[in-house]
Amino acid sequence: MGEASPGLRGLTAGACIRMMDGRQCATLQTIPTLSSRLAIQERNNIMPDTLLTRRRMCGLIAAAPLALRLTVGRGAERAAPRPLRYVLPSSLYGCTRLELILAEVRKTGTDAVDLWPKHHADQREQVEAMGYDRFAELLRRYQVRLGMSTRYDLGPFGLRQEFPFLARFGAKLVVTGSAGPPDLSGPKCKAAVRQFVEQMKPHVAEAEKHGVTIAIENHVGALLNTPDSLRYFAELSASPHLGIALAPYHLPQDERALSGLIEDLSPRLAHFYAWQHGKGCMQKQPKQDEIQQMPGRGKLDFRPLLSALQKIDYRGGVEIFMHPFPRGIPILESTAAVTEEINRARRYLESSLT
Repeated sequence: MGEASPGLRGLTAGACIRMMDGRQCATLQTIPTLSSRLAIQERNNIMPDTLLTRRRMCGLIAAAPLALRLTVGRGAERAAPRPLRYVLPSSLYGCTRLELILAEVRKTGTDAVDLWPKHHADQREQVEAMGYDRFAELLRRYQVRLGMSTRYDLGPFGLRQEFPFLARFGAKLVVTGSAGPPDLSGPKCKAAVRQFVEQMKPHVAEAEKHGVTIAIENHVGALLNTPDSLRYFAELSASPHLGIALAPYHLPQDERALSGLIEDLSPRLAHFYAWQHGKGCMQKQPKQDEIQQMPGRGKLDFRPLLSALQKIDYRGGVEIFMHPFPRGIPILESTAAVTEEINRARRYLESSLT
C-alpha cells in the first residue's frame, strides 16, 4: 500500500475534497473513522484505510471535476424550461399571397402555419382556389406543415367539412367560437355550458375519427367569455378532442388571475394565444397604440402566464397574436416588418420563460 501524502495524513476523502474545492461536494462522502480500528492498524504499521495515499489522492482529483460536471448538468437539465411550440397565424399578414407567407414561417421559429379565412385574412380560400396539390407542393418547398386552421366562419356546428382537409395535411387542431347565450353567470351559465358540450358531442366524435381536436376560443359576447364559463367547460368536457383556445385578450388583464386560470383549465387547454388587450383592436388608432396587443408591448407581464404553462406541462401550440383594424390588413406595412415584429415578441417570450 502506498504512503499517505504529506500534509494530508489524517484527512478523510470527503474532508480532502472539501479542502481542495473550497465547497461542499455531494458526490463524495466522508468515510467514518473508528478510533479503535485506527489504533490497531497503527500498532501493526498498517496504513489506516481511511487515509489518503498518493494513489488514492490522484484518483480523487481526477474524478472530482467529472462528478461536479455531472451534478451541475443534472441540475441544469431539471431547471431548463420546456420550449414553446409556436404556430404562425396567417392573419397577421392580412390578405398577403399565401406563398409569400409560407416563405416567412421558418423565419419566425416554427414550421407550423395556422390558416385563417375571410374576413380576418383569406389564405384558407386561397388554398381552395389553388388546389390541394399545389398547396402540398408549396408546403414541401418551404418545409412548412399545416398546424391548424381557424374557422369562426363555420361555427362550432359546421366544422365537419373542415376535418378531411385537416386530416389530409396532418393538422390536428381547429379553432372556432362557442354557441349559446352570452353574459351568464352562476348556475345558468353552467347549465348553458353543459348544453353546449352536449350539442358538440356528435361533432367531437367526427373530429376524433380524423384525429382532430376542436378548440373553443373564449370571446367577448360569447357563451365562453368569463373565467367561470371556461372552468365550467373544462369540467364538463370529457373528451380530449374538445378543448379550449385561451385568449388572454378577452379576459381581465390580471397576471395572477390568468395564471391561475391556466392551471385550472389543464388538461383541457388545447391552444394558447400570446395576446394581450393593450389598447384594443375595435377602432382606428395610431399603430404604436394598436400594436400594444403584442407580447412585450403592452402592460401585461407574460412571465406568470408562461410559468403556469410550464407548471401544467403544456405541450400545445402558442400563437403570437393581435388583430389590426380594420380586419384583413397586415399588422404592419411590409411582410418583412410583420416577421420582425413576430420575432421581437418571440424574443420577449423566450426571455420571460423561467
